[in-house]
Amino acid sequence: MTIWLPPDVHADEEALAGLIQRSVPEHRQEEVFAVFQQMDSYHPSEPHWYLPLIGVDPAQHGRGYGSALMAHALIQCNRDKKLAYLESSNPRNITLHLRHGFELLDTIRVGSPPICPMLRKPR
Repeated sequence: MTIWLPPDVHADEEALAGLIQRSVPEHRQEEVFAVFQQMDSYHPSEPHWYLPLIGVDPAQHGRGYGSALMAHALIQCNRDKKLAYLESSNPRNITLHLRHGFELLDTIRVGSPPICPMLRKPR
């Protein structure tokens, strides 16, 4: 399963902040908001496709489903000549994203796990 946000569609930050305030223990909220602030600093300023979620049933790992999901979505990015952007929180997925043309921008190390913002130029 993937969730892609098309160019100029953004998550509801106010709703997300409210959810964090209601569900994250108060002593951890500052850390969580710091992670989101750092993540936001890497989002491209120009219109782009954003991948907030990709997942494959663990029983199906290693069968190429993640790669197929990624390749399918990137066809649209290339056709639209738009950047694609994601943040990977699973180090094992970095190689998948690199194979599909994403470049590692940095590693955010506030809390756990590390989060790796990645960007792909259209082909």
